Amino acid sequence: MKKILSAVLAVAMLCTCVLMFTACGGNNSSAASDASSKTEAKELHMATNAAFEPYEYKEGGEVVGIDADIANAICEKLGCKLVIDDMDFDAIITAVTSGKADFGMAGMTITDERKQSVDFTDPYTNAVQVIIVNEKDSPVASADDLKGKSIGVQMGTTGDIYVTDIEGAKVERFNKGADAVLALTQGKVDAVVIDNQPAKAFVAQNAGTKILDDPFENEEYAICLKKGSELTEQFNKALKELKDDGTIDTIIKKYISE
Repeated sequence: MKKILSAVLAVAMLCTCVLMFTACGGNNSSAASDASSKTEAKELHMATNAAFEPYEYKEGGEVVGIDADIANAICEKLGCKLVIDDMDFDAIITAVTSGKADFGMAGMTITDERKQSVDFTDPYTNAVQVIIVNEKDSPVASADDLKGKSIGVQMGTTGDIYVTDIEGAKVERFNKGADAVLALTQGKVDAVVIDNQPAKAFVAQNAGTKILDDPFENEEYAICLKKGSELTEQFNKALKELKDDGTIDTIIKKYISE
């Protein structure tokens, strides 16, 4: 009887241990899953086009520039790790709306057309669209002269949007602004319309080109996020703090001299 009782007690204890082990295993698995989720939550993917100096460009294989620095400062405030995904400019909004990226930041102007697809934060800087032409024998001396001309733009940018409705203009679209400027130097287009800061870099790299004095269009840059994203409010709060404490001005001055 004692042997039977001992056997029963042994089985009962074994079952208890198995149940305890299973429960702990379940809890540990859940905890690991939660920890994994938290780690993923701390990683924010930024969609950009790293061919838009000084806002974003590659240096030693790393994406740097005004937007990269501001995005890093925002992520630090949110306790997140920034991951930058480089892609064609016209793929950025699709990446954000599909959830492949958490936000887009690429010298992106707020437009009514883009607002139909994404939400924007408050602007973090102002920008100017300008016209690049060849210094010698250019048929374009002002924005009015763009009518009926061949114009190079970076695909999907506001420069692309602005020139599309110019009377008689033939718009040549390129994946990179640098490619549009190269086409200008080769006589394949009459002018290039692009943001002022990248335009300065392109002109410095391409002898015989210049920027026309009169600005083509004034605009504001902001960060785009998926419609209804809770990050929009958090980003706006972080942007305000970074503006108020002078961080954004410091970052811009780091890349753009007065």
